[in-house]
Amino acid sequence: MKETLLFIFLVLFSKEVWCSVCREYNYSRVLELSHLFYQAQRSGDLDVFGDYDHERIPYRRNSALSDGEDNDIDLSGGYHDGGDYVKFNYPLTSAVTLLSWGALDFQGGYVAAGQQKEVFNTIRWATDYLVKCHPQPNLFYAQVGDAKLDHEVWNRIENKSVPRPSYRIDKEHPGSDLASLASAAFASSALLFAGEDRAYALDLLEHAVQLFQFAVTYRGRYSDSVPEAADFYESPEDVSDDLGFAAAWLYKATRDENYLNLAKKLFVPKQSAEFSWRVKNNGLAVLLAQLTNEEQYVEEISSVCDAVVTSGHRTPKGLVWIQPWGSLRHAANMAFICLEASNIKHPRVDQAAYIKFARSQINYALGDTGRSFVVGFGEDYPLRPHHTSASCPADLDLQCSWDDFNSDGPNPNVLWGALVGGPNQNDEYEDRRDDYVRNEVTIGYNAGLQSAVAALNLMDLKGVLQTLDC
Repeated sequence: MKETLLFIFLVLFSKEVWCSVCREYNYSRVLELSHLFYQAQRSGDLDVFGDYDHERIPYRRNSALSDGEDNDIDLSGGYHDGGDYVKFNYPLTSAVTLLSWGALDFQGGYVAAGQQKEVFNTIRWATDYLVKCHPQPNLFYAQVGDAKLDHEVWNRIENKSVPRPSYRIDKEHPGSDLASLASAAFASSALLFAGEDRAYALDLLEHAVQLFQFAVTYRGRYSDSVPEAADFYESPEDVSDDLGFAAAWLYKATRDENYLNLAKKLFVPKQSAEFSWRVKNNGLAVLLAQLTNEEQYVEEISSVCDAVVTSGHRTPKGLVWIQPWGSLRHAANMAFICLEASNIKHPRVDQAAYIKFARSQINYALGDTGRSFVVGFGEDYPLRPHHTSASCPADLDLQCSWDDFNSDGPNPNVLWGALVGGPNQNDEYEDRRDDYVRNEVTIGYNAGLQSAVAALNLMDLKGVLQTLDC
């Protein structure tokens, strides 16, 4: 009661400076809901694993079972990327690596939440699909669905009739960045599944090795080879970070020194306060620091985390400001990176500061400002995320159209666990379906949040959070 009164006082009377208090959140519940979000994003036969929650996600049905037929291949399954129904493998592979990384290093957070099986299923749903996308060593399917065609129609995927073409990279149309991220996804998930299903893990590792060789041998940017993706997920100008990131994961999975040496060679200090599907330098820095404990890598990631902790641009209420589009996913991703950095055993690493920073960013998303940005969790959570299926009538016999998009009312269906894009740099946020910058949801947004929450849940269990002030 005293904590609640103090929080209300600060909200009402702190105008110039935002003073936060240490609020406690049910991190286990966040993990549970995040897995429900990934279930809601499933494509194909929804209940292959026998785990689909029909009660809480009654508005979805099997869909897109013929994906890939234009190229005589089965590409059913996987995840729809966001509020639409395109399957973009660039952000998907990045999300798989983030989820696998968190499940590897902070698995105790999932165990404490009773969500260990769920995280394995969430990741395997993606990797089973990605295996289908890699039928030959030098061929990988990059995308299913044409986003521009998809966006012309506001309707359930189960009722859509727009074409769903499949696009690929190969020797004549290379995509080193995508092939590298797919390799990292396979290598990280192979490590995760090694103790659960050795044969499956070895299969994933074989795909990782082949895709990395493809990425190195046939250089090019994936969005040049698949221009249909360029307006949505454009490749970086320099793909070295992606190659280095994949090489580091392959070293973790194989202990082949050649991969480590290549990762070191590709590393370039950048001091960038970002980790995303497009920017991997900080992920590479953390991995190299963890794997080698060498000064240059420890210094790089420590300097980055020091900067976001002490001098990074913040909103008035404390959100580290990186980019306006998906502001919360950027903050969550950096929270996870600094939680990984906090595990590096080196005097240069300010463990307490990094954990406090991560907690502040995740707790901002969960409700520290008086509202939650995770659908179905906490106080005053978003009711109108930019998501087609969730906005359609709950009665599946009723038609869904742009009238539902333009409706002022809340979505008829709860998109449990989805992290919305977030506020602007002044902490301003409107719960509006048509504001896709602040209310878009994607599988990539949830990946960093979920992995950071798993870490905090484990640290809470161990009593680490209780030793830190606010």
